[in-house]
Amino acid sequence: MADDDLIQLRFRLSDGTDIGPSKYSKAITVASLKEKIIAEWPKDKENGPKMIDDLKLINAGMILEDNKTLAESRIVVGETPGGVTMHIVVRPPLPGKNKDKMQNDSPKNGGCLCVIL
Repeated sequence: MADDDLIQLRFRLSDGTDIGPSKYSKAITVASLKEKIIAEWPKDKENGPKMIDDLKLINAGMILEDNKTLAESRIVVGETPGGVTMHIVVRPPLPGKNKDKMQNDSPKNGGCLCVIL
């Protein structure tokens, strides 16, 4: 594999610490990258992600889609030493009680169930 096919990435956690840098193929999917991040997640951090759906990778203000490769995601490569820094957002776990309640609640009347993200 040529060095042109690799991209050096570091992942910035919300507390300012980093995972990496490591080199990855541009052909790797974002979902596979998330699996690697979960495997390398610092053991001393609380509320680490359990599944890839718990993570969002952000590069240059864009959330990367799981089914796309790094090449398809058009990673913005800057002039910073150490490669590209991506930010990681972890969805906080739902408390057990409220999670069950949310799934069992149904609307009492025929109102709109739209959610704006």
